[in-house]
Order: sequence, then structure tokens, then C-alpha cells
Amino acid sequence: MKGSQIVKMFSEDKVDRIVEMAWEDRTPFDAITDQFGLTESEIIALMRHQMKASSWRMWRARVQGRSTKHRARRGFEVGRHRCSRQRHITLNKISKR
Repeated sequence: MKGSQIVKMFSEDKVDRIVEMAWEDRTPFDAITDQFGLTESEIIALMRHQMKASSWRMWRARVQGRSTKHRARRGFEVGRHRCSRQRHITLNKISKR
């Protein structure tokens, strides 16, 4: 399916959300498939249609072979990322140095 056909299937808000999710490094294509029913190739076609050529080439080079974009190849536990240096918040007060 072409990018222009995919755009017609969704509202502008949903297309923006799909592009946002595809642009994020930690969001796997499978999550977009689960939420919107698009295959990886349809997501790529949509991104090609929505982005400038130079931006699309940069995104494609970054995403190609990235293990975080494929749920089966993810080496870390699925969930929210939390920096090891992040301080704990106790009783709704941010810990001070």
C-alpha cells in the first residue's frame, strides 16, 4: 500500500502519532502494528510519504538494523527506561543533593 493511501485511512492526528512513534528509537514497529494495524513496510511507506527525502534517508539509516525497533530482537526488558543515576522521588518531594 502506498503512503498516500495510508494517509487517507487515518485522521491527521493518528498519522502524526504514527510518525512520532516510528521516529522514536525505543518504540518497536510491533507496537505500531498492534495499535494501528500497519505492517513494517506500510510504516516505512508512510514515513517516506510524510517526510522530506533527506529526513527519510536519515531516519531509514538510523532504523535499519536497530534491535530496539524489533520486539523479537530487543535485548532488554520491555518497559519504561529509567536512568541508573536518576534520583528517587519520596513523598512527592524531589531528593536534594
